[in-house]
Amino acid sequence: MPKRVLTGTVVSDKADKTVVVRVERRVKHPLYGKIIKLSKKYHAHDEGNAYRQGEQVRIEECAPISKKKTWSVLDRIGAAKVEAVEIVEGATTPVEEPKAAKKPAKADKAAAKPAKGKTTKVAEPEPTEA
Repeated sequence: MPKRVLTGTVVSDKADKTVVVRVERRVKHPLYGKIIKLSKKYHAHDEGNAYRQGEQVRIEECAPISKKKTWSVLDRIGAAKVEAVEIVEGATTPVEEPKAAKKPAKADKAAAKPAKGKTTKVAEPEPTEA
């Protein structure tokens, strides 16, 4: 009987020689007909601890290795997505974003915009002759 091969994303690589792979599949809802994503996690054997979180891998069914591990990693399909990290020289503590300014009070809001239905004219200064 052929072994099943699935494709998924590594969600955890904390355990020794084990990775947790999330396999997503798309199915049509039986009553509503909407396409929905279903996912399942599999524990797969990674002999050399070669795979990292976020990588796309193929896993293959195998004989039970432990209570939860019945899959082994075949190969890497895609690399992990790398996030940009900003390094600030001379900083010893993390840089914090400035907090947003307070919202203006109701009195300030009323002064900022005219009342509905009323228009106000701003007098323009007259040019002076020199």
